[in-house]
Order: sequence, then C-alpha cells, then structure tokens
Amino acid sequence: MDSLHHSSAVKGAKVLMVGAGGIGCELLKTLALSGFQDIHIIDMDTIEVSNLNRQFLFRQSHVGQSKAKVARDAVLRFRPYISITPHHANVKDSDFNVDFFKQFSVVLNGLDNLDARRHVNRLCLAAEVPLVESGTTGFLGQVTVHVKGKTECYECQPKPAPKTYPVCTITSTPSKFVHCIVWAKDLLFAKLFGDKNQENDLNVRSSDASKSSEHGEDVFERRNNEDIEQYGRRIYDHVFGYNIEIALSNKETWKNRNRPKPLFSRDVLPEQLNYQNGNVDKKCATDDLSSVSAMASLGLKNPQDIWSLTENSRVFLESLKVFFACREKEIGNLSFDKDDQLAVEFVTAAANIRAASFGIPLHSLFEAKGIAGNIVHAVATTNAVVAGLIVIEAIKVLKKDIDNYRMTYCLEHPSKKMLLMPVEPFEPNKSCCVCSESPLALEINTHRSKLRDFVEKIVKAKLGMNSPLIMHGSNLLYEVGDDLEDDMIANYTANLEKVLSELPSSVIGGTMLTVEDLQQEFTCNIYIKHREEFDEEKEPDGMVLSGWTQSPLEKKDDNKSVGNGGSTSTSMPSEGQSVELDEISEGTEICSKKRKQPEVSAGETNNKNEVERLDVVDDGEEEIVILDGWDTSNKKKKLQEPMLKAIVSAGFSISERKEGLRKGR
Repeated sequence: MDSLHHSSAVKGAKVLMVGAGGIGCELLKTLALSGFQDIHIIDMDTIEVSNLNRQFLFRQSHVGQSKAKVARDAVLRFRPYISITPHHANVKDSDFNVDFFKQFSVVLNGLDNLDARRHVNRLCLAAEVPLVESGTTGFLGQVTVHVKGKTECYECQPKPAPKTYPVCTITSTPSKFVHCIVWAKDLLFAKLFGDKNQENDLNVRSSDASKSSEHGEDVFERRNNEDIEQYGRRIYDHVFGYNIEIALSNKETWKNRNRPKPLFSRDVLPEQLNYQNGNVDKKCATDDLSSVSAMASLGLKNPQDIWSLTENSRVFLESLKVFFACREKEIGNLSFDKDDQLAVEFVTAAANIRAASFGIPLHSLFEAKGIAGNIVHAVATTNAVVAGLIVIEAIKVLKKDIDNYRMTYCLEHPSKKMLLMPVEPFEPNKSCCVCSESPLALEINTHRSKLRDFVEKIVKAKLGMNSPLIMHGSNLLYEVGDDLEDDMIANYTANLEKVLSELPSSVIGGTMLTVEDLQQEFTCNIYIKHREEFDEEKEPDGMVLSGWTQSPLEKKDDNKSVGNGGSTSTSMPSEGQSVELDEISEGTEICSKKRKQPEVSAGETNNKNEVERLDVVDDGEEEIVILDGWDTSNKKKKLQEPMLKAIVSAGFSISERKEGLRKGR
C-alpha cells in the first residue's frame, strides 16, 4: 500500500527545479529515473568547457548553449515519455512570481548563491510550496527541507558574511597573499581595464605619487603615441615603485611592521624584452579572445609552477600588452572573470609582484586563481549523493511524511562511522524577519545619510529586495516598477538624493519605516535610531542593522513536526567540541548560542538541539559565491496604517495594491 502511495505521489507531482549545474544535472537524472513525470527547470546559465568534467548531461558540442534546454534534451533521450519544461531565464525575473510557484507540488533548489536562494525561499513561503534546499563544497554537502509553519525557513538562521578586508590593509599594509589578490583584482585590474569613471582607492595614492613622477596627469591613462611596453613599464614603476615609496614616507606606519621594498622595472627586467612567441597578430587571430594567454607567449606551461619575480614581471607586461593589442575594444568595460585566462594571468602576476615587495610568499597561477575566484574544486560524487538525498526528501514531502523529514549532511571524514549525518529538522526561528514577522532596528545618521544609501546598503544588499517599496506611515518615499509614470519616477529619483531627515516625510530617530517587495510578497518594519558617528573600519557602511537574533533552541515536542534551514557554520565540529556562532555582518548584533555535536551511533539521528550545522552554498560548480548572508526580511507583516491593512488583507493584485498605496500618499 505504501509503495502505491509513493508511486501516485511521485507520478502526480509537478516539480520545479531551480539550477541545472553540478547538482542540477544529477538531480534531473535522478528525478526522471525515480518516476517523476512533470518537471520544470529554471537556469540562466550557458554551458562552459569547465562544466564538462562533472555535469555529465553536457558534451563539448553543447558549449555556449542553454543548460536547462540541453539537460532536458539529454534526459528525454532515455525517458522520452515524461514532460520536462526548460526555462532559460533568471529565477528572479518577474515572470516567476508567486502565482507561478503556486502551480508546483515542491521546489528543489540547486543554486550557487545566497541572493537567489533567499529569493526562492520567500516565493515558496508566499506560495506555501515546500522547498528542498541543497549545496555542496568539495566533499561536504547538505540537504534541508523547508515547509511554511512546520520548519524554519532558509533564512531563519544567519548566513556567513562575505569576507572583507579594510581598505587601508589592501592599499597600504598587506600581510597575506589574499590581500595582494584583492588589490590586483578589485583595484588595479578595475582601474586599468574597467570603468574609468568608477571611484577607485588607487586614485588617492596615485594623486600623491604623481607629484613624484615626471608628469602630473592621470598616470593610468595611456599617452598619445606611447609605446605599449613603455606604458606597461610606467604603470609597473608607478604601482610597485612610486606608490611604495610614498607609503614608506609615513614612518609611523612601519614602526612595528616589515618595510616593503619599492620595485622598478629597470631593476627586474632588461631594457628590451625578447618574447618567445611575440607575434601579437597571431595571438589575436582566434575567435575566443578570452583564451589568449600571456603564459603561452613566454613559454610558461605549468600553471602550478611558482614564477620568479622576473617571470611575474614579464607576465604582467605581456598580459597588459595583449589586452591592448587584442582586446582594446573591451577596455573600459571589463570586470575580473576567473574563466578569462588573460585576466587571471594579469592578476596573478600583479599580486605576486606586490607580494614580493611586501615580503609575502609568492603563489602559483593555479593557487592564485583559486583565491581570486573563491574556488573549491567540485567532487562529482558529492553532487550525486546530494541529488539522491534531495529526491528522498522530496518524496517524503509529497507523501506528507512530516515525522521523517531530515536535513542530511555529507561529511568529508566519518563521524561515528557515518559519512551521511541525518538530523531532525528545526522549528521556525521566532526572531526571523522573513517568516516570523520580527522587526528590525537601524542605527544611522539621519542628517548625513541619503535615501540612496539606505536603499543600496540596507534594502538591497542586506535585505535582498529586488523591487522595493518604502513607506513612512502612509507616505510612499520610494518604489520601482515598469508601471510608474514619468513624474513619479522623477519624484522618487529626487528622493534618493535627499538625506533622510529632509525627505517629504522626514525620517529621524524614532521613525518606523515599512519596506516591502511586492514581487516576493513580504514586508518588514525597520525602527530608525539616529546615531552621530561610526567607526570607518568596523562599520564602513556608516549604518548598523540589528534585531535578528539566534533563537533559543528549545526541546521540541515529539509529536510536532519541525524542519531545518540554512546553516550557521562552515564545518562540522569534532566530537564534543563547542562551536560559537559567528557574527553575521560587521556591526550586526547577534546572540551567539553554542551547540555541541551529539553522540551518534549507526542508524540514529542527531538531536536537533545539539548539532552544529554546515553552511554549504554551492550548487556543485567549482566556485562558491558567498553573498551577503544578512537575509533579514519580513513576510506579510501587518501594516500599521488602516488603509494599508485593508489593501493587503483584501488580496488585491500587485498593480492594484501599488495604485492604492499611491492614492494614499
């Protein structure tokens, strides 16, 4: 009887898969072989050569094509009678709204970034559709189940904040190779090849150093009729020589630090460079310019070799030369891409030269690429195991087998002879702003900070809203949308440039703002606290969002079903080890609770109150994209104004609700 129930639940289910990468390929195959008949796939990516070593549904001939469409075609070859609908699109597109999600029995995530995950989480909550989350990082993996009202949502627990470094450390006092990588990638590469008008922390140091140079103009601009090698040497001398000399002039900085050594091209390289394969025209004669290599020009073949200072200097000048010779049209619009061979070579060489100057050990191109691209190499077996676990949990969800929901962790090393660690799900966090209607507090200087700062740094970056609407009482301060009239757009654009206290409806200490994303259908209230000063190093945003705390882990009633959410740690603790939750973002107040790993024997599950959880955010690809995990938002919080309460409770469409809000200004 149970098998018949299983069969009918699976065959009658309509499943949405989000992501067709490392996990997604394995998942689609497993779903098809498990009897699922109606599957939709959303993925915006196209197939790259680097995908082929683990995404087995793809072949060399598929490079450049849609992952979702090719995956569909590949599976239909061995399961031609099932329905698979591919969507080559971004899951955050307006087409994939709450109504779209409501048609599915369950949603299965195989995404590679927190921003998209929290977006899907919110849509699933609004549509009341169960979500099965997953992720892998090397040998580590996890699968979690999220059911509204029964388990905690994906955002109930804080996610790791992206690793950031103080600007002064990057520009002036690097002590680790990663500091040099960040400098080379985010400052130097961006300055030379990115948007020339973009503010860059190299500007300040450059204006000082230019006084020591022969010319006072922008040293990063190539002069008329300047030979490319002369330009390259001038840049080299400026950033590795003059800038270091300027830094050394501040003797106070180096009292307790090792002094760096200025490096000039004349001291490292001969006046005239001889290249092994120096014909630039031949190098540019290729359809794929992103594969053009300075290494090949110089006869450097092994990416795992550590280049000498001279070799790094030659690669630096050669890669600069090739960029201008072969890809000059792209200059001004480039951003670093780990799959761009020439960009990786330039960043590796620049980082190593800077490291040599500061007495930091040099690294190979292979190592530097891993650091620059946040790469953890994927393990296909982990993807396959996780895909199988996703399907197991999806079947439980479809059968409404709540008591047997599990979040399962794949471990790199056995714990109590187990590599798969099943854990009872967690209850919803009562302090979660997404699913438990908990308000937030924001400390901000209301006389200095503009509405634009609030929108960019808090509403979008911290709260993850895509189409925000901001209200003070019944007054609409800001909104976005295709249905706005020109005068409204002008009004909201003007508001962005006003400081909070000077807005039409003044925002000062004690103000309660309501922020809503109509596409995701959730709302949160933010209490404003005025604060005069902030620590520029510890609180670089000039504002501090707080109010979301780790909820106490109470013993669950055995008769109640609960669930899991996003993880709070990046690794499983060793036996008996206490692990303290990390602060989720600078200046964010979090109550840290400790959990211990339980004694587990084969066949047993961990007590939900005792296990420290992983936080794997990868989709089985080789890169981990760690976005800002401060995912604090509110789901359908009651609005304080009676008019707004009526609009929300009446169930109007998004356009009708927006129109009602505008009329209530």
